[in-house]
Amino acid sequence: MNNYNRQERQILLKVVDDVIRFGLETRQILPIKLEDYPEKLRENDASFVTLEINKNLRGCIGSLEAYQPLVQDIAHNTYAAAFRDPRFMPLTREEYSSISKHISILSKSSPISFSSEEDLLKQIRPGIDGLIISDNDCHGTFLPSVWELLPEPKLFLQHLKLKAGLSSDYWSKTIKVERYTVEMVE
Repeated sequence: MNNYNRQERQILLKVVDDVIRFGLETRQILPIKLEDYPEKLRENDASFVTLEINKNLRGCIGSLEAYQPLVQDIAHNTYAAAFRDPRFMPLTREEYSSISKHISILSKSSPISFSSEEDLLKQIRPGIDGLIISDNDCHGTFLPSVWELLPEPKLFLQHLKLKAGLSSDYWSKTIKVERYTVEMVE
C-alpha cells in the first residue's frame, strides 16, 4: 500500500470538497483531469469515502478493488457517498458545512484460511482489519473504522454477516473471508 505525504493527502481532501461543492451546484460529478494531479495519485488504488455529521454516518461508498486512478476513484466515491448512497437522501447545502470527510485507501485484500468460526475469530485483528465476507450471492464489508462501534470480534463478525444479508449466526463450509488494511486521510 502506498503511503501518501501531507501534500498528497491535502490534494485528495480538496478533491472530496470540490466534488461535493460541484455536485451541490450542478448535480453532476466533477470532471477529473488526470494530468492536473501528481503521478502517485494517478496510480490505480481502491478507496472508500465516508461522510459524517456529528459523528453519525451520512454516506459511505467505495471500491474494494483498484481498477482506476486513485483520484478518479475518490471523486466517484465522493459523489456517490454524498448524492447516491441509498441509505440517505442526497446531501443538502445546509448539511455541507457540518460534514466531516474521511478517505480510506485500501490495501489489496487477502483471503483468510480458517477451519471454523472460532478459528476465524482468533485470526481477526481488531482495529486493524477491514473484512469482506461472502457466501453464494451474499457479500459485505466493514472498514477497520467500524471496530470503534463494534470492538469485539464476534460482534463485528455478526454485524458484518447481517450487512451481507446473512443471519448473525450463519455459518457454512463455503463462506469466504478476506482482510485488508487502510491508510486513512482526514
